[in-house]
Amino acid sequence: MKIINNYITACTISILLLSSCKQSLDDRSKGYPSLNPTNIDLNAGDWKPVLLAAPNEFPLAAPLPTTNAAYLRELNEIKGYQQNITPSQQEIINYWSAGAVLRWNEIMRALVAKHNLPPYQNDDGTYPIPSAANPFSYPQFPFANPPYAARAYAYVAVAQYDALVAAYFYKRQYNRVAPYKVDAAIKPLVPTSDLAAYPSEDATVYAVTVEMLKLLFPADAAYIQQKADEHKLYRIIAGMNTRSDMDAGENLGRAVATKVIARAANDNMGKAVGTPAQWAALESTTAATGETPWISLENPRRPPMLPFFGRVRPFLFDSLTTIAIRPPAPPSVNSDQFKKELAEVKSFADNITREQKRIVAFWADGVGTYTPPGHWNAVAADDFVGLNFSEVRWARNMALLNMAIMDAGISCWDTKNYYFNPRPSQMDPSIKTNTGVPNFPAYISGHSTFSGAAATVLSYINPAKANDYNEMAKEASISRIYGALHYRSDCEVGLTQGKKVGDFAVARGKTDGAN
Repeated sequence: MKIINNYITACTISILLLSSCKQSLDDRSKGYPSLNPTNIDLNAGDWKPVLLAAPNEFPLAAPLPTTNAAYLRELNEIKGYQQNITPSQQEIINYWSAGAVLRWNEIMRALVAKHNLPPYQNDDGTYPIPSAANPFSYPQFPFANPPYAARAYAYVAVAQYDALVAAYFYKRQYNRVAPYKVDAAIKPLVPTSDLAAYPSEDATVYAVTVEMLKLLFPADAAYIQQKADEHKLYRIIAGMNTRSDMDAGENLGRAVATKVIARAANDNMGKAVGTPAQWAALESTTAATGETPWISLENPRRPPMLPFFGRVRPFLFDSLTTIAIRPPAPPSVNSDQFKKELAEVKSFADNITREQKRIVAFWADGVGTYTPPGHWNAVAADDFVGLNFSEVRWARNMALLNMAIMDAGISCWDTKNYYFNPRPSQMDPSIKTNTGVPNFPAYISGHSTFSGAAATVLSYINPAKANDYNEMAKEASISRIYGALHYRSDCEVGLTQGKKVGDFAVARGKTDGAN
């Protein structure tokens, strides 16, 4: 019988103990209050987009007057729905009223968790590679591992932000009021504001998100579209937008998506897997320096996870900067410092406490979960709810967070595969980890780098909780030492590197016009 890799085995155990490796795609158990922003950010059309040359790069035609017969028919559609709202429709209103960016981020996290499953080996001992050209065949595309997930969260967040900046530009230009302000017979079923209705911000969000998610998770296209149709229905029933408001938002969102997708098609992600010859070269190059190269501990050996993700084009700086900010080499495997750090890992493996095990489990974010980037998205989402952001500010903040996380992942994977440093359990087979062994080199720690970047950006956005975020990042980092997966140098340098990348996002935030 073939041996299932340690990582999958660890996740199976955690399913039985914690049910943490499985997440429903349609779980509405988490209730949030309706979005009711303190500041509706009427000037957001002046904010600096990430990829658009200008907020009005894609033209949007003026709406019909609210006295037009066609518009009046749209009002009648709303009134027809409101005469007999069913329990299921009320549930839709309750769910989506929490906010478009929030709910689509949740949906995306569930998609990542669903697809965060490494392919099983072929009969000849090789491993199949998921193909976007044939997403329904085995292995189903994508394998949403941490680098893939970090990039996916970033592209969706950037697309939502740029689309909303454009939407708010046209809202101010056309200033068509919401339907409940035109016809007193229409009841607003969610909190109201003075924000113009055309184009619908919700429609803009779901339209651009649908296009991005169909690219990133093509096997789930039908489910994604079903959620968008539900989202559209919510806004009409709630009396917040007419169908033409929604259509305008959809057109704008789709137009912005074309530009974001074009960028994604040329960011080098398609080359991140590499070839057998390139994988062998990583190993031989490291061995030639006198160091011990990383090898997969799975049986049969699995190729390294996306070893050339470090060459993917970042959002916050250029690819030359990825190389320029690369950390110095880790302690040599022949050094006393390395032996000291290896002994520390061995000590934790043999003497881990119950509290340390709890920390390891909490931050594991392994197979079947929404990954470390998703964990930080969940932290942000829960905190942002209490801060009463507008949709566009939600999008801006999630874009800053996820650009930092993606670029931190790029920097981390560049470092990992440049030094190709072995894991502790490779150097000392008596070390038994307290969670699965990831299939890529040790230095620097991915959890630490992701967490350092996320904590830095969240501290900028929500300074009242800066200490909490930094303590969380430290705990996420040290969990990897407790789990016997990383040396102390991996984690300490990873945290520092993550903060360095996060600072690029903070610098952008200070100049994007949203402050």
